[in-house]
Amino acid sequence: MRRENQSSVSEFLFLGLPIRPEQQAMFFALFLGMYLTTVLGNLLVILLIRLDSHLHTPMYFFLSHLAFTDVSFSSVTVPKMLMDMHAKYKSIPYEGCISQMYFFLFFTDLDSFLITSMAYDRYAAICHPLHYTTIMREELCALLVAISWILSCASSLSHTLLLTQLSFCADNAIPHFFCDLGALLKISCSGIVLNELVMFTVGVVVITLPFICILVSYGYIGATIMKGPSTKGICKALSTCGSHLSIVSLYYGAIFGQYLFPKLSNFIDKDIIVALMYTVVTPMLNPFIYSLRNRDMKEALGKLLGRATSLSR
Repeated sequence: MRRENQSSVSEFLFLGLPIRPEQQAMFFALFLGMYLTTVLGNLLVILLIRLDSHLHTPMYFFLSHLAFTDVSFSSVTVPKMLMDMHAKYKSIPYEGCISQMYFFLFFTDLDSFLITSMAYDRYAAICHPLHYTTIMREELCALLVAISWILSCASSLSHTLLLTQLSFCADNAIPHFFCDLGALLKISCSGIVLNELVMFTVGVVVITLPFICILVSYGYIGATIMKGPSTKGICKALSTCGSHLSIVSLYYGAIFGQYLFPKLSNFIDKDIIVALMYTVVTPMLNPFIYSLRNRDMKEALGKLLGRATSLSR
């Protein structure tokens, strides 16, 4: 069915961030700085992993993909948000809105699957250290990433196709700063029961099940650590998991209730604040979490800076 028969709107209007006009410049500078930090920080992580042979391990293989996902994830929404902060008419074409929503959901789901793959890697490293290289072979790592991409694509595509079947009548104002699925469903003048059912079902698959897998992995890790006789071994195991646990807390803490239970989010400002957390703050913090808490990353950064210094002389 043609899109014109389903929707009478050619564009959507963003209500944007709940910021007073006199605060626009300050928040623009803040979010621009955070976005640039996100891009440069994650690209630096990817560069370090590619250049340092000591980082060619499964954990850093997943981390490089996570860094790429974070850059893409943030780039889907933040540049448009920054442009709208200086625009009187905050609009986006219908096709652009659908595309933004698709890629936002895609990279959100991809983050979830990659974090779960990293949890399995930590489980194999700590619970089966003697068989780690056999378990986490290169083919399995590539397969896990490929499956993550395929499932993420299928998830976001299912939401997108269902959304294109909805009608949007006179009300085309989105109470958000990007094309959020929940916000779009609220302004639709069609029945959204099927959309909400798929939203909940897919949310269970891409958020709840990976989260349960992470909990199970760390349950086994905790049991293995408690069996270890040495305090040194416990500290080493915790240090290898600390960075990953921080990312898990940031990611799932921000979005768990946002998409599984959309009707619990009755306050627009709260939705926007939570969205800012996982579109701006979390992608920015991930490189710092892995670089500041990881000795291998620090050493790789030191080598890179050493090379740059020697070349500049």
